[in-house]
Amino acid sequence: MGAPRLLAEVRSRVVAPLPGRIEALALRFAWPIVVINLIGTAFGFWYYRFQLADTPLVMWPWVPDSPLATLFMAASLALWRLGRSNELINLLAFYGNIKLGLWTPYTLLVFREDFSYLDPEMFHFLFWSHLLMVAQAFLIQHYARFPPWAIIGALTWYTFDLIVDFFVPIVGGPHHTWVPTDREAELWLNATAGDFLAVAAVVLTIWITVLAFLTRIERGRSVHLNCEAEAPSSTE
Repeated sequence: MGAPRLLAEVRSRVVAPLPGRIEALALRFAWPIVVINLIGTAFGFWYYRFQLADTPLVMWPWVPDSPLATLFMAASLALWRLGRSNELINLLAFYGNIKLGLWTPYTLLVFREDFSYLDPEMFHFLFWSHLLMVAQAFLIQHYARFPPWAIIGALTWYTFDLIVDFFVPIVGGPHHTWVPTDREAELWLNATAGDFLAVAAVVLTIWITVLAFLTRIERGRSVHLNCEAEAPSSTE
C-alpha cells in the first residue's frame, strides 16, 4: 500500500470510525435495527409525555429530540433498504443521533446527582442506549452521499432546535429535555448549569457539521483512489 493510500485510509478511519465488520453486520440486520428504533421512538414519546403536556402544541416537534432522532434513523435505514434513500432524512438522522447520542450521556454525567431519582437500571439504559445512537449514525456513511444541500438542510433544522432549546424559546420555556437542576446555578468559573447544557449542544452541532463535510470529502477521495487502483497501467 502506497503512502498516499495509507494516509487516505487513516483519514477515512478518523472520519468514519465504525469498524467495517460491525458496519457490515449491522447493515445486514438493517430491518431489525429499524424495528428497534421504532420501539425506542415509542418509548421516547412516552418518556416525554409530561413535558409535552406542559408545552404549547406548536413547539412539540422540538421537544422530544431523541425519539425524533431515532425516528429519522428508522426512516433513513428503511428507505435505503427499499432503494429510495432520501439524503435529507439521512442527514437529519446523522445529526440527531450523534448530537443527542452524546449530549444526553454528557448531561447525565455532569448532573448525575440531580438525576439520582432515576432507578439505576433506567439511568444505565438511558446512558448506553444513547451512546448506541451514535454508533448507528455512522452506518449512514455507508450509503448516504452527504450532498451540501442536505447538510445545510439538517444544520438549519438543528440550529433552530438549538435556538428554541437554549436561547430564544419563542413560546413557553426552554424546549430541551427537562433537566432536574437550577439552570441559573453557578457551577464553575461563573458558568451556570444552563451554560453547560447550551455550550455542549453548540459544540456538538458545529462538530457534526464539520464531520458531515469531511465525510463528503473522504467519499470523493475514496472514489478517486478506487478509480486509480482499477485503471490499467499505461505502457509505452
